Amino acid sequence: MAATIISNIFGVLNQTLLIYSYILIIRVLLTWFPNLDWTNPILSNISAITDPYLNMFRGIIPPLGGLDISPILAFLVLNLSTSLINNIRFAFLNSSLLNY
Repeated sequence: MAATIISNIFGVLNQTLLIYSYILIIRVLLTWFPNLDWTNPILSNISAITDPYLNMFRGIIPPLGGLDISPILAFLVLNLSTSLINNIRFAFLNSSLLNY
């Protein structure tokens, strides 16, 4: 029973990271349009949600020739985290199935 609850918690965390990755994709695509008004509440909220995460990687990888490639590393870390959470989730599911 407890393993199922923990598995469900990891499932919710996995879905949250999936939604965050979609928001991150939107943020990266929006950078292609330099004339956007970032004071727009929707755009400023997207920026407020994603910029702290992206700034961690901007400190590691500086822009090369004006091109910011830090989102590539950010997506890689996000995908690895999602895979790890999925593996933990299914391990808990398997352990709860073995108990029956």
